[in-house]
Amino acid sequence: MRFQLMAIAAAFVCRAAAIPLQPYSPELHAVAVKGRANSDESDELQDGPCKKTTFIFARGSLEPGNMGFVVSPQVCADLKTTLGADAVACQGVGPPYNATIADNFDPQNTSPTDIKAATDLFDLANTKCPDTKIIAGGYSQGTAVLDGSIQALPASIKAKVTGVVLFGFTRNKQDGGRIPNYPTNQTKIFCASGDIVCDGELIITPAHLGYGSDAAAAASFLVSSLN
Repeated sequence: MRFQLMAIAAAFVCRAAAIPLQPYSPELHAVAVKGRANSDESDELQDGPCKKTTFIFARGSLEPGNMGFVVSPQVCADLKTTLGADAVACQGVGPPYNATIADNFDPQNTSPTDIKAATDLFDLANTKCPDTKIIAGGYSQGTAVLDGSIQALPASIKAKVTGVVLFGFTRNKQDGGRIPNYPTNQTKIFCASGDIVCDGELIITPAHLGYGSDAAAAASFLVSSLN
């Protein structure tokens, strides 16, 4: 049964790779066209100067780069459009988080190593850029990565995380529609109708692949959390 689910997931994710991202604003369209080749990779926290806001994102299983393509490039672009390109550092959770399908079947729907990869970035934002405000997001397996990381952060770092968006939350049922030990009013969960991942079933349906349409709403929520 496990191998059947993995095969289904792989088939849908590979099929999604051929689906173009749907722009939701003229500004995003311009950014997407200009930087499409590099849109799935961003290391602005690790490699760049400190910014007023740091956006940390964990991609879904089998997505390319460290940001993926289903939703995070749109969210990052809209944040930069709203807050200013020089005000936001977008950072994807990369190796040792390799977004493999097998890790979805671990007890936390991802591995401790994957969770630590995200935690290391929250630590980096705190130490390298002590004045930055942190916002975060995750898609599919990436939601479990953030769920495990954020709920276990030290209180001093957790207090700097002003808002989190989760798309296709794989632990939605297990954790009662929230990130344990993190404020519900600072969390926005996107679970599409027909996305049974949100019901605790690790089966990928077409509904799980359409969260790009929620990017604008997610970015708006994250911006509002900074105030």
